[in-house]
Amino acid sequence: MTNPDYDFLESQLRALLADEDDALASASNFVALLYNAMEDVNWLGIYVLRGEELVLGPFQGKPACVRIAIGSGVCGTAAATLETQRVADVHGFAGHIACDPDSRSEIVVPLISNGKLIGVLDIDSPTPDRFTATDQAGVEKLCLAFCELQDSRTEFI
Repeated sequence: MTNPDYDFLESQLRALLADEDDALASASNFVALLYNAMEDVNWLGIYVLRGEELVLGPFQGKPACVRIAIGSGVCGTAAATLETQRVADVHGFAGHIACDPDSRSEIVVPLISNGKLIGVLDIDSPTPDRFTATDQAGVEKLCLAFCELQDSRTEFI
């Protein structure tokens, strides 16, 4: 399995979102772009911060959990700590929320715009230890670019 060209994906993302003012459309295209570029991924989407919980936003894959409490599961932990969570085997992660029993590894990146958490990007794979340090750095770079493009908006989705 090869890693996607994250630099190329960033240029595609910036081109896709450059003239788009609608946050929902931008988030949907971000998710679709990344989902179609990554191999061995069974779910990829954004959970949006709504009050004290994360609420399902644009995604690709099977139906998913709709609400996740901050601090709960991999997504809630990423939101609470504001740090990327890269989990080699979700069955070993205390408090993991099993939305899809086929998922075995996961990476979740906090989305921070204008200095505030706006949500998280969640990526699942059916393969244990699917996500590498290169994937983490690349996905974090894409999330930074996405959030940079959101900074001019007053509200996300």
